[in-house]
Amino acid sequence: MVNAQPPRRPLTVGAPAADIVARDAARALAEDIGTGDASAALIAAESRGSAEVVAREPMVLAGCAWFDACLRSLDPEAGIDWRHADGDRVGAGEVLCLVEANARALLSGERSALNFLQTLSGTATTVAAYVALTAGTQTRLLDTRKTLPGLRYAQKYAVRVGGAHNHRLGLYDAVLIKENHIIAAGGIGAAIRRARELWPALEVEIEVENLDEYRQALAQRPDRIMLDELAPDELRQAIAERTPGVELELSGGVERDRLAELCQLGVDYISIGALTKHVRAIDLSLRWRKAR
Repeated sequence: MVNAQPPRRPLTVGAPAADIVARDAARALAEDIGTGDASAALIAAESRGSAEVVAREPMVLAGCAWFDACLRSLDPEAGIDWRHADGDRVGAGEVLCLVEANARALLSGERSALNFLQTLSGTATTVAAYVALTAGTQTRLLDTRKTLPGLRYAQKYAVRVGGAHNHRLGLYDAVLIKENHIIAAGGIGAAIRRARELWPALEVEIEVENLDEYRQALAQRPDRIMLDELAPDELRQAIAERTPGVELELSGGVERDRLAELCQLGVDYISIGALTKHVRAIDLSLRWRKAR
């Protein structure tokens, strides 16, 4: 739900919201279990089982709440003993947690639980590697809306765990005026003025693609200007002409091997879609210990 009076700054994800986590877990379990787990039915209904989750590669842990929600949706009495917390750097071979639960619930929920843990830890691990390249600068890394469908909140939480920042959660908590908005609204000035009239409580950002557009935007004093793939000489000139009170964000075609160099330019933010779009799931193993 959108607040009647949205904050000036876009929303960010803090501690996992229980209702959103529960919704994500319910959707994942419904997709996987469907009308019933035919394989788990082979196990006696009263059987209990225990297992451990082990990291098979170095990682930054994220997604514990989603893992818990998947298993406890099926067995509210499931015992989950975490040996690490979100944000911890974990080495290969380390145990993440011990689980004791109804055997059927553990078997039915393990895939969904691991999917969340692997994907969100993969996101946090990727983000942490990018953030390390910004050390010693004032530039902050931002994510984008290029997230996995249905996992916007979860991935943006993992971005925060990895040390970067959220750009905006969706289309409702900030105004971002892009090329097609500018054309449809009748120009840069008209688009920014209209945004201020409609949404005085929202942050207004505009994307520009050359120095002329940048100067037009700067004259309107939006909250932030996104410099999208400007030529190197234009980028340096835009930064030289910046106005206090108008933040600058670099976006588009930001490769990891150039990130440290780009941070030295002095822009306030760099947004990178790869933080959530080009994520590889972390390799984890759920090892069954015993059943009774």
